[in-house]
Amino acid sequence: MRPSPDVLTRSAPAPDATVAYGRLPDQVADLRFPRGDRAARTPLVVIVHGGFWRSRFDRAHTGPMADDLASRGFATAAIEYRRVGQDGGGWPGTFDDVARAVDTVPALAAEAVPGGIGDVVLLGHSAGGHLALWAASRAGLPASATWRLPEPPAVRGVVALAPVAALAAASELGLSNGAADGLLGGPAAGLPERTALADPSALLPSSIPSVLVHGSADDAVPVDQSRSYARAAQTAGDDCTLTELPGVGHFAVIDPLTDAWPVVLGALSRLLGSEPAG
Repeated sequence: MRPSPDVLTRSAPAPDATVAYGRLPDQVADLRFPRGDRAARTPLVVIVHGGFWRSRFDRAHTGPMADDLASRGFATAAIEYRRVGQDGGGWPGTFDDVARAVDTVPALAAEAVPGGIGDVVLLGHSAGGHLALWAASRAGLPASATWRLPEPPAVRGVVALAPVAALAAASELGLSNGAADGLLGGPAAGLPERTALADPSALLPSSIPSVLVHGSADDAVPVDQSRSYARAAQTAGDDCTLTELPGVGHFAVIDPLTDAWPVVLGALSRLLGSEPAG
């Protein structure tokens, strides 16, 4: 399988619409409408981009995958959020934004997408995989937590691609020059209460099905991140599966031009109870 870092800069058609879920410049989501023959109330894939939570990376690089999904009959919403290096980014603003986006963007998309939307699936890559798993696990937060939901959010499931799924371990390993510490505002070991609120591995069970897809040759986020999360989720009683892709790196899973992409489509179809789109 060829490497695919160029997916970060590859151009894609412009979104069909951009909606705001808040008043700040980064509290927006790019919508792409489904193309071709489809049933009414198409599934919505809410895409949470990666980039180790840093301001250097934004939602633009999700264009190729979002456009491909739209061509297969999905509606997509690529959310933006405040990131480390921006005013309000990191703890707690990044979490504020992602929680609000997951809770409100589907309704905004339902108004904008012709024919409305049906089931909602979260799809996150790398740091976005962490945020997607976290957003789906908020019913496990303490009652006093700002982002706690009394029950799981109204999503069908989570597809986490090469996710930073074990935040405390990511901090201990110093992944990407201490990216997790930048998100939390310091090492996880020194911020146990904060880490307990931010680490999806600490919020299990999520009670929402999840599919993790991770390449064995990932040198940015080691596959052990997904292995440890999947073990913990299954032990807690969650419906969680992990697909490991031999020899696959970090970016192939978000690139529609690689052999990894059909696996991602299969994960979406599994959660939605449908056959992979053509």
